[in-house]
Amino acid sequence: MDAVVDHVFICCSVGAGPEADALARLGLREGSANTHPGQGTACRRFFFSNAYLELFWVSDPREAQAEAVLPTRLWERWSARGQGACPYAIVLRPADDAVRIEAPFASWSYAPRYMPPGIALEVARGTPLSGPEIFYLGFQRGRARGGQEPVDHELPLGALTGVSMWRPAGGDSEAAQALQAAGLVTFHDADDPLLELRFDHAGRGRADLRPVLPLALRW
Repeated sequence: MDAVVDHVFICCSVGAGPEADALARLGLREGSANTHPGQGTACRRFFFSNAYLELFWVSDPREAQAEAVLPTRLWERWSARGQGACPYAIVLRPADDAVRIEAPFASWSYAPRYMPPGIALEVARGTPLSGPEIFYLGFQRGRARGGQEPVDHELPLGALTGVSMWRPAGGDSEAAQALQAAGLVTFHDADDPLLELRFDHAGRGRADLRPVLPLALRW
């Protein structure tokens, strides 16, 4: 697969205050926040050398449920987190040496208002709410934001080298199977969601941020 993980997001409380504080206590430096005009969502972000983590919430329910946005199921995923909806999304971009930039799974195109004209995100088809949403940024080349964001955390994280996700058995999809076959994400069946990010092959430490955030870090 000519793709890599660009970022992952976790649906959080409005403002992501407790969740961001938990990461800060671990020694992660926060990068720039972002809003998505017309989509009704916003986020706080923590960057690494090759990817980033997004704490995501709905800031305007009316916009998030607009006709053009509702098919993304961002509203459903966020509003039903903790009630059966998987709170995660995986966002891919072309690998640096990619020959093909088409989405590596069956998808539909979503052109949000906050993106320049002619730019669209590819959204994987057939992903159940009990599994993660999967997006592809065919236009994205290289790590988002380049060297503009802090990556010198107190924890020696380095590069993101592995992603594992626990979600209900009914959360599987063809797109998820393609990601697992490519070695980009490992999926496990579990009643309770957990996202684990591994850095530089993970042999020194581990932090589990539950119950504040369904996230674990290995470094």
